[in-house]
Amino acid sequence: MSVVEQRRDVGGWLTRWNPELARRAVASGEWPDRTVADFACERATAHPQRVQLVDGEQRFSCIALYEQARRLAGHFVRIGLQPGDVVSFQLPNWWETSVIDLAAAMAGVVTNPIVPINRDAEVGYMLNESRSKLVFVPGVFRKFDYVAMLARIAPKLTAKPGIITVRAGATPHVDFAALLADSEPLVTPRAGDPNAVKLLMYTSGTTGRPKGVLHSHNSFHADSIKMKAAMNLRDDDAIFCPSPVTHVSGYLWALNMPWCGDMPAVLMDVWNAEQAFDLIDRHRCAFMVGATPFLQDLVAVARQRGRGLDSLKSYLCGGASVPPSLIYEAAERFANCLPWRTFGATEVPTMTGPPASREGLRLAAETDGRLLCDVKIVDLVSGASLPPGEEGEILSREPSMALGYARAEDNDNAYDDEGYFRMGDIGRLVEGDQLICTGRKKDLIIRAGENISAREIEDVLYRSPKIVEVAVVSMPSRRTSEAICAFVVPRDGETIDLPEVARLVGEAGLARQKTPEYIALVDELPKTPSGKVRKDQLRQRAQSFALD
Repeated sequence: MSVVEQRRDVGGWLTRWNPELARRAVASGEWPDRTVADFACERATAHPQRVQLVDGEQRFSCIALYEQARRLAGHFVRIGLQPGDVVSFQLPNWWETSVIDLAAAMAGVVTNPIVPINRDAEVGYMLNESRSKLVFVPGVFRKFDYVAMLARIAPKLTAKPGIITVRAGATPHVDFAALLADSEPLVTPRAGDPNAVKLLMYTSGTTGRPKGVLHSHNSFHADSIKMKAAMNLRDDDAIFCPSPVTHVSGYLWALNMPWCGDMPAVLMDVWNAEQAFDLIDRHRCAFMVGATPFLQDLVAVARQRGRGLDSLKSYLCGGASVPPSLIYEAAERFANCLPWRTFGATEVPTMTGPPASREGLRLAAETDGRLLCDVKIVDLVSGASLPPGEEGEILSREPSMALGYARAEDNDNAYDDEGYFRMGDIGRLVEGDQLICTGRKKDLIIRAGENISAREIEDVLYRSPKIVEVAVVSMPSRRTSEAICAFVVPRDGETIDLPEVARLVGEAGLARQKTPEYIALVDELPKTPSGKVRKDQLRQRAQSFALD
């Protein structure tokens, strides 16, 4: 029997509600039962002049951000936005996103961040489904005109959101800076419900239409609270965040953690490894979150300069496959830092944490982290729970999990009868509480009736100094039904062939049948906005490599 109820929040959103999980989360302190606006008010009162956010050469104090948010919240209320209404923003990592998100919390409305690389089809879909009342966009960013895009999709929108431009210059629309200057501050923030929907974030899935994930204040605070503790981060430890704030990891660390965790953030809108190195050094950042390519680039800069970053204590690496060799070298280059692989999703943001110290570096490099939540591994066919060490589908249930999807039908089959979320990933538990994710369920290669993990093969191939990136997928085979194809991005001036790959697999002790049967050398791998490899596209390309 299901332990989950269907409940509508104050804004009318239909959510999944687990009364027992909620009771335990409040009792343990994982749910503080406060909104982000409550935390921001406290910070602005306790240390108003402390630098809370750095954006390029601009520094913003707690009180400055709070007062700007009050002005925008006043505008939200005056134009008639009600609790549960949605405001969208498709912006880079700029300070304005912090003001928009905080103002929404003050007014009780829902924020809908949209990753800047999305274009007409995705943005139109998200604005329509969310029934967004307002959308904030830049003018031209990275040579793309967002105002022109909105003009193209406007006729297709069932609801016509108001458009507010940010750093755009002269346009036909309302200018963000002028709006703040002309708006009267909201005198008293609306009393928000910490369990109401506060965030609508669309997944950057690799198949099908995007799904709208619903989060509350409490669910996001739960992630911030547990991660700050898991890494022994302190108040005032600075966060360096080049990850998009429109993606779950960037949003958590740059927009939620500064208020909930009392930690300032340094933003970066366009990745540049040299500049990132300097910013971390200048602002004495203790923590960084970023996808695998960011860490690879940062390590390369450290190698080139012959020095590390002594302020950096922890690097959370995820979103794409993380080769163990990268973790080991990062730990060598950054002597005070524990880099580690994490595991999670928009629906269940951060499920694992690092070892207690650098003495556990092997676990940080060779597993996907120490479990910080309730997880079970189940048989792919029967759904029965499996003992530690056996491989199956990963299911999770915890206080930071989402309240479900915006479309009720998307919840069907996404959860089991006990309220565990089906991650869609395959993995196993090792050494007690360590999780190893071996790949996506849909990425499983079934060769001659045997299940083969793509991730296991990728980790072996990453050991080659000739390989920058690799992705392993299935390809058609008349003899074995599916065969193994490896897409490889070689280092400049290098090449790699099947005999060398076979040698790597053999030396690693993997079964012979796990050796790739086709190698495709490519300049780059297709990826989602969060850095995940688009294996669906690679599988389509591999169709042309079918074996007789």
